[in-house]
Amino acid sequence: MIARCQVDYAGRLTAHLPMAIRLLLIKADGSVSIHSDDRAYKPLNWMSPPCWLIEDGDIWTVQNKAGEKLVISIEERLDEVKHELGAEPGLVKDGVEAHLQKLLAEHITTLGEGYTLVRREYPTAIGPVDILCRDADGATVAVEIKRRGEIDGVEQLTRYLELLNRDPLLSPVQGVFAAQLIKPQARTLAEDRGIRCVTLDYDALRGAESDEFRLF
Repeated sequence: MIARCQVDYAGRLTAHLPMAIRLLLIKADGSVSIHSDDRAYKPLNWMSPPCWLIEDGDIWTVQNKAGEKLVISIEERLDEVKHELGAEPGLVKDGVEAHLQKLLAEHITTLGEGYTLVRREYPTAIGPVDILCRDADGATVAVEIKRRGEIDGVEQLTRYLELLNRDPLLSPVQGVFAAQLIKPQARTLAEDRGIRCVTLDYDALRGAESDEFRLF
């Protein structure tokens, strides 16, 4: 709905939006959000589910279990549309971690000459390692892949390494933290723990893939 309205919030604090033309979104999951024309996707105010909407004429009251209230006072309704959007198929992004993992596995020598793939999604008791491979000397290498490399990714790889190094058939296991972008703090932590950082060039990996297809 597009309406001229004012909005008052009462809860952990109080907030007031004076009368103006705004977009009101009421979704099937119960959430309500109020938008202006100058803040991209971010709402001016909102109430997340579980919550419920009570309509009393042009006064809408949205309340949640915590007792917080969003009171929308509508002065004029300019447009009102209702649509059933149906099931959401999900966002498909080019360059997601699964695709990076597939490309790197296919071009494992990106990590260094003589590298060979053991397997993708190598199972452990705390989750699968993205890639397990061996370097030119036959040493085991565990690779954690992220689109954006941050500290939590380094911590995740550290846990895998601690577990894998208990296996005498794999130990000693080295770690590689691979991402399209690695934050400086993550790089510092990784290097301090003896983990090698590799910045992945997604376009180059895709180009290598295309070249192979052209050869055949």
